[in-house]
Amino acid sequence: MARPNEEVAALLQEYADLLSITGGDAYKVRSYERAARSVGGYHEDVSGLDLAGLKKIPNVGTSIGEKILEYFHSGKVEAIEELRARVPAGVRELTAIPTLGPKKAMLLYRELGISSVAELAHALETGRLAGLRGFGPKAVENLRHGIELLRRDGGRVLISVAMAAAEEVVAELSAVPDCTACTYAGSLRRMRDTVGDVDILAAADDSRALMETFTRLPTVAEVVAQGPTKATVRSREGLQMDLRAVPPQVWGAALQYFTGSKAHNIRTREIAGRRGLKLSEYGLFREQDDSLVVAETEQAVYEHLGLPWIPPPLREDRGEIEAALAGELPTLVTVDDIRGDLHTHTDLTDGVAPLEEMVAAARARGYQYYAVTDHARNMPMQRMTDEKMLAQRERLRELGRQGRMTLLHGTELNIGPDGSLDWDDDFLAGFDICVAAVHSHFQQSRSEMTRRLIRACENPYVTIIGHPSTRQIGRRQPVDADFDAVFAAAARTGTALEINSYPDRLDLNDELVLRARRHGVKFAIDTDAHAVVHLDYLRYGVGTAQRGWLTADEVINTWPWRRLRSFIQAKRRAAAVSR
Repeated sequence: MARPNEEVAALLQEYADLLSITGGDAYKVRSYERAARSVGGYHEDVSGLDLAGLKKIPNVGTSIGEKILEYFHSGKVEAIEELRARVPAGVRELTAIPTLGPKKAMLLYRELGISSVAELAHALETGRLAGLRGFGPKAVENLRHGIELLRRDGGRVLISVAMAAAEEVVAELSAVPDCTACTYAGSLRRMRDTVGDVDILAAADDSRALMETFTRLPTVAEVVAQGPTKATVRSREGLQMDLRAVPPQVWGAALQYFTGSKAHNIRTREIAGRRGLKLSEYGLFREQDDSLVVAETEQAVYEHLGLPWIPPPLREDRGEIEAALAGELPTLVTVDDIRGDLHTHTDLTDGVAPLEEMVAAARARGYQYYAVTDHARNMPMQRMTDEKMLAQRERLRELGRQGRMTLLHGTELNIGPDGSLDWDDDFLAGFDICVAAVHSHFQQSRSEMTRRLIRACENPYVTIIGHPSTRQIGRRQPVDADFDAVFAAAARTGTALEINSYPDRLDLNDELVLRARRHGVKFAIDTDAHAVVHLDYLRYGVGTAQRGWLTADEVINTWPWRRLRSFIQAKRRAAAVSR
């Protein structure tokens, strides 16, 4: 199910991790990490490229290209196999713990023989890490939090992984002649940021062909269970997928039931009960005589409960029933509402595609405007200079004259530990838009982090706070801040907060979006794209926004350019007047 590019990217990243664990050259480690990002974001299928074609990929040279060819020829890479043999599997397992890097994982193995998460948890409880260099009280506390996070998210995958698997299966099953409808359900349909199992629902009068096709898909590694209407398989990537087949006449009731959530379904069943009805996956029935009332469509099921159809992302029992009863459900923002992307990167910093390709891809999406926001100078690894940034601005202006899409020259600023930014106001004034984000010092105290974010909001040239909580799903917890104070500052200063669509971020998450909108905050749904293919991540950010009850009017990049420009300029003018 994974694209060949993603398979190779994972392999190269593993090699980089193994090199780091075994004390390999730091430059070589970074080279393979950069190559992994480039391959993962490359627009062509790398499995069909020869060495010359592979070397056209940024950061891929002869040695890396030959390893890629070796993988597609033999199914493995000898150099990686050798390192795998040197590093116990448990040590690689340890590196999955947020806050624990490869070198420290190897140190734990060498010094204490720890080679599993369970062994590390026991060592922490018994105090075995006391006195071990690099594992002071703060590091030990971070490890405890990391293990807790890993266990909480264990077995769940990013929405992008689940979506790719689900859409492939749905396409295969939809082609079965007896199938009249097929879609994914469960938490994936509700656009949760992570997914445990992929739930597939299909309709057919005779489900035998569906079951046979499902269990024989090329991606299936194991058939866990199989019956006439239900089957469970495990994919080659370890993802569990469940198929439920129902007759076409009960499709709507089944879709409502298997979409969930459990809490939402309890509420709908309670409403049914108060009306003398029973609701199940087979339909809505009268309690008195078990006669069927309705089952064929979701809309009809909700209608007979006295409710409008409730969008799946809202079905979490967080007030959607009450809003529906009161006629106050929001008209949720959609992908089609988005008029432009306000946070993207090129190969001038850590992106993998040149400026021209990113702009062309944005034009192909029909955007009205598009911002290029490469990293600013306070992140040394990006090697940004004033001269490079100004040269990019001039080139972007040239490209802007070649088409109708408005091109915005921006930057992703680094919010320093004290809330300061990369450039002074005079230089920042030259940008059309500025995104500011935290990239380091994640362990600051609550008060320090709060002041840091508020100070960035108060800068007149900061239009958007990017990935505000800094979380990376399964790898890094959100920073500790008084987010209600930050939200109030954002609303007061006219600063938008980002919903970063990158699947391992989705930051702000839906719960923080719900809190922020109560303060009157405006939002930007951006992809943070580092490659052309990343522009497709927009759907995940929009899904998160929907879970946060956002309408199009609350999202600044659904606005026409004139309104967006007025929003940007209003903050700058207000700051100038206050001075």
